[in-house]
Amino acid sequence: MSTRLLWVTNDLPPRTGGIQQFVVNLLRRVHPDTSVVVGPGGPVSVERSDAGERHRTVRAPGAVLPTSATLRLVVDVARTHRPDVIVLGAAWPLGELAGALRARLGVPVVALTHGLEAGMAGAGFGHLIARATRNLDAATTISAFSAERLAGHLQARRVRELPPGVDLERFTPHVDGRPIRRRLGLPEDAVVVGCVSRLVPRKGQDVLLAAWPAVARRHPEAWLALVGEGPLERRLRARVDALGADARVRVAGPVGWEELPATYAALDLFAMPCRTRWAGLDVEGLGIVYLEAQASGVPVIAGRSGGAPETVRDPRAGATVDGRDVRAVTTSLLHWVGDADARRAARDPARRSVAGSYGWGAIAARCTALLDEVRAAARDR
Repeated sequence: MSTRLLWVTNDLPPRTGGIQQFVVNLLRRVHPDTSVVVGPGGPVSVERSDAGERHRTVRAPGAVLPTSATLRLVVDVARTHRPDVIVLGAAWPLGELAGALRARLGVPVVALTHGLEAGMAGAGFGHLIARATRNLDAATTISAFSAERLAGHLQARRVRELPPGVDLERFTPHVDGRPIRRRLGLPEDAVVVGCVSRLVPRKGQDVLLAAWPAVARRHPEAWLALVGEGPLERRLRARVDALGADARVRVAGPVGWEELPATYAALDLFAMPCRTRWAGLDVEGLGIVYLEAQASGVPVIAGRSGGAPETVRDPRAGATVDGRDVRAVTTSLLHWVGDADARRAARDPARRSVAGSYGWGAIAARCTALLDEVRAAARDR
């Protein structure tokens, strides 16, 4: 018998981002036919996004935050759906609803944590995490780093590691990336280094631009592509303009979820030298983009922030660097851009290292087991 789930999340497509993809991929694989999700309202495009899913989505008038209006909506939906377990898409701040939900509905509540909660704990806000998780039956962590950061702060009855996964059938070396290269104006025979991520300070696109002139001088066949959108886009474009056409850099803007596999396939090297900011509050919890790139057979350069180094498990598949050190980033770029044999040799180790730990089938099974455990414990109480 399938478990009836009610998900409550402010992170849901068509909004883009790693947490959104984490949540929707669990929704698609963990009891999708008996799941209802309460998600944030938005433009008309949400209707197209929701129509293609097996789970049913109820859109709130606006953001899904721990307010009395959200509580009323979730309780109303629950009285019709009769869930066995409620899953919160983020422990903070939505965990503040857990006590009221358990009291009114009599069902266990589970919450996911991400990089934000780990960053808050490291920056002295662990008391907020403790308060938000005190009424949870279970909470999850996305990496060994985040589990260590959150130790002593998570008050849930159970804590399990549940990292984001990768769809190994979508992200594969066999995808054709040439159409993306043509669209971005990248030569077919170029060595293309790319970063596919939100354009925010933590991700390190500015450091890539600082390092790139040295790479461009040494390797005139190399191009840099920055793919994504975010508050830094205007500033990054201005820096690219200042570098001039000889720098061979493209700020490509965002790509849709359906185009991500081909975007990775268009790259010879993925580089995102992330770094921790704001005294530990702004930290990379894991870094799904590193996993997607490696599943596509592309070597990666990852920054030493939070759980990001955990994604590079085989030194043949990539490297980790200090994302604050332009010289270190430059050295790593020069190595990988200049060594075609190393890039080719990275393909199989990169994919194997991801497939062994981060395939969505294994991640969904772990999530299902946790929810079954929580449901059984609730019946026994």
